Amino acid sequence: MAKGRISLFVTCVVDQLFPNVGIAMADVLERAGYELDVPENQTCCGQPAFNSGYREEARMVAEHFRKVFADAEYVIVPSGSCASMISHHFHDLQVKVAPKVYEFSTFLTEVAKIEDFGAKFDGVVTYHDSCHALRDLRIKEGPRRLLSKVRGLELREMDAAEECCGFGGTFSVKFAGISGGMARTKIESIKRTGADTIVSIDSSCLMQLQGAISREGLNMKTMHLAEVLASK
Repeated sequence: MAKGRISLFVTCVVDQLFPNVGIAMADVLERAGYELDVPENQTCCGQPAFNSGYREEARMVAEHFRKVFADAEYVIVPSGSCASMISHHFHDLQVKVAPKVYEFSTFLTEVAKIEDFGAKFDGVVTYHDSCHALRDLRIKEGPRRLLSKVRGLELREMDAAEECCGFGGTFSVKFAGISGGMARTKIESIKRTGADTIVSIDSSCLMQLQGAISREGLNMKTMHLAEVLASK
């Protein structure tokens, strides 16, 4: 018997660029014993418009989110950035969301209270703390505890784990030079760990880092936490 029914908010980045992250998240949550619902008419959380100063447009998107998930008990999000927008900044837009919204790793550790999913991953991993997850949602130890339960995985901390990767949504477009410099600084820190895989809970950060990795021709890869936990 399922523990309960949860709704997935897939996010724009995952839906359009990293669908495997959404599939992995669903796999892990089903393994945790939950029945899943993925509303087809979901769109965006409104963060790009909000961060660019388009408050009314962001409010319209947020209001659509509220309506789509009005009957949900829990909404699970594979992104600290989007989860922060919903749980913190919808208030600024005067949009009240009834269901409990959780970032994926937080739901696993604090609600489901499961940290071992029988995952196996052979490799040396370093974890990147995304800005919104760390600073807005105070997510730090949970993802690391989940990674510590993965068989074959060695976790090595980088000296700049809490530093921004330089993405910042539209920031990376408006200030490409600064954004690229921040990414290169982060990559240098990652290289010092000797890790071959960078893990985070935000696909947007991983996209930024993968771009820097590819430009340097480095033998590294990026993975969302959900993909690691779904590994067998």
